[in-house]
Order: sequence, then C-alpha cells, then structure tokens
Amino acid sequence: MDTTMRAAVAERPGPPEVLRVMDVPLPRLRPGWTLVQVRSFGLNRSELMTRQGHSPGVRFPRILGVECVGIVAESVALRPGTTVAAVMGEMGRAFDGGYAEYALLPDSLLTPLTTTLDWATLGAIPQAYLTALGSLAALAPADGGVLLVRGGSSSVGLAALSLARDHGLRTIATTRNPAKAELLLERGAGHVVVGQDRLPVRPDYILDLVGASTVAESLRLVAPGGTVCVTGTLGGAWTIPDFEPVAMIPSGTKLTAFHSDDLNGPAGAKALQQIVDGVAEGRYDANLDRVFTLDEIADAHRYMEANQATGKVVVRL
Repeated sequence: MDTTMRAAVAERPGPPEVLRVMDVPLPRLRPGWTLVQVRSFGLNRSELMTRQGHSPGVRFPRILGVECVGIVAESVALRPGTTVAAVMGEMGRAFDGGYAEYALLPDSLLTPLTTTLDWATLGAIPQAYLTALGSLAALAPADGGVLLVRGGSSSVGLAALSLARDHGLRTIATTRNPAKAELLLERGAGHVVVGQDRLPVRPDYILDLVGASTVAESLRLVAPGGTVCVTGTLGGAWTIPDFEPVAMIPSGTKLTAFHSDDLNGPAGAKALQQIVDGVAEGRYDANLDRVFTLDEIADAHRYMEANQATGKVVVRL
C-alpha cells in the first residue's frame, strides 16, 4: 500500500478556496480504529459551517467530512473488503473525516452494509436518511397527521418526505425556490409552500431543518398540542437570540431535537440497511442531486453554499 494519499484539506477557516487537494501521509492503523478506502461521501451543511470557522474547537488544517462510504482496507474488527458506511462521531472535527482517499475511523462508527448500489448513490444515503429517520422518531407521529418539512428540498427534507409515507402522514414542504416545487411533489410532498405563502392547514408536526432562525415561527405555526423538531441549520444560525421558553412555546406544544450521533454505528445499522435495501427496490429515492470529483471539492462547496441543490451533493472517488 502507498504511504501517501490524496485529500481535500481545509488549511484554515474561510471560503471554498481554502479547500486544497494535496498529498498527505496515509493514516496508520491503531487499536480500535479501521482504515477505510473511501469511495464516495455526501456533503453536509455542517461541513460548510466548519469550513467557515463556526465549529468551536475544530483545529486547522483539517480534513473535513462527517460521513463516507467505502471498503475496509485494514482492520482488526472487520474483514478487509467489507462495504461500510460511517456517520458523525466527530468525523472531520475532532479527527480527520471523509474528504480523502482513505479515512482512519473508530470501529464504533462503522456500519457494514450489503448492497449492489453504485457508490455515488450509496454515498447519498447515510447521513440524510438516518437524520430524517431519527427526526421522525423524535416527533413520534401518529398515523394520519400532517407533517410540515421546512427546508423540504434539502437531502434530509426529501428523505423525510419519503419516510413520512411509512407513517401515513400527509405532508407539506417549504422551499424558497419555486423551480424546486415540482420535484418536491414528485418526491412525496402533498403540498408545497413557496416563500412566504400561507400554509393550507396548521400542521401537527414540524420538522424544522432551517434551524434557529425559524424556530419561534415554527412554534407559532404548529397546531395546538403539536411537536416541533429542530434538526438542521440551513438558515446558518446556531443559536436563538433572546429565547424565552415560557413566552415562545405555546402551552401543550412540544419542542425537541435530533442529534445524528444517536444513530451512528451499531445503533443505526439495521435501519440503514433497510433504507439501502429500500432504495435498491425503488421504495425510497436516494435524492442524489449532483456528483463531483475530489478535485472539484471547492466547486461542490460553492454549489452547496449557493443553495443550488435539490437533494444530496456527493463526491465520488
């Protein structure tokens, strides 16, 4: 095996140009960790914010990437050649992540998968679908209710629209871009609200992927006794200024969140395999928007930052 690999390194916080593809030392195997040959990885909004310098505690230079799929290259815990996915667990933050030809990852993060999906399609699935699945579980919907997905054209939003069918939910999706409305309807939205248009009904559940900037509004929009789950940061804000829970949360309304680390590794293994199988069978859509190469990583970040995607942006190695 070579002693070096190609990786997209964020040399410092800043614009997409800080991501440089270069040769770096190949990580060396150590106890409790597995060396994975990365075959593809999905891009995530959190990586954009880390690249911009908004993730406390991240030291640069850093190889970003909170998820990847690939093949076990060296491991004590897993057979070489096994297809695996890895999600979160401080990937790309506390230690180098998936933006590279190889990633040294904790054994506890790895989920073995059996599939014939191509690498780009597989790379679009793990983080988006596990996040959507966990968010719906946090909402604990009853069959027949109405779910509003704020940020519906994101990869997590589209995954949530697919999974909502399993709960018998009627769905409303929001988007700021009218050109994305038709695809949202094709992917499962029962109704699409563009921009500041009014909702047709008050939803029983709101999955807020926009984040801190819209939480107060979501609490006002949800039906009495409903639940709001805050999962994403599409709006770019981490905190809610002057948040007053007693004043802002209506009586009986529930506010919750989902953290992706709750379903990484073995905790999400069964669910992820079922979703991968569902994509292969056509029951779910991978929601793959566009595929870039590693050398195009800065362009991929510009594309994501400009909110051009409807679904998942993937880098294929």
